[in-house]
Amino acid sequence: MNRRAQGAAGEMRALQYLQEKGMEPVAHNVRCGGGEIDLIMRDGRYLVFVEVKQRTGGRMGQGREAVDAKKRARISRAALAYLGAQGSLDVPVRFDVVEIQRGEVCHIPAAFEFTPG
Repeated sequence: MNRRAQGAAGEMRALQYLQEKGMEPVAHNVRCGGGEIDLIMRDGRYLVFVEVKQRTGGRMGQGREAVDAKKRARISRAALAYLGAQGSLDVPVRFDVVEIQRGEVCHIPAAFEFTPG
């Protein structure tokens, strides 16, 4: 399976996992503001921007480690652009990370704050 197919499979696994936790899907693979948001979910009153990181082995470390300052800023810009386009700048938001490593799913709610950049 190529990287793109692995990424799509990981995102679908994360989507299913989050839905099982009661979150509702809003959109996926949204490109705006110079970035991409893997999943956008609704969790109660929060609109949640989710970054999915899948690892097949331990060589590259944990997925959350790949969500560095540059990546957080890119996701934040994309989220702001999305909210602006939807006319939803007053909606409470959260930034989560879902790691999938060796088949195990780990959801990290509020993994980071909005990061202007």
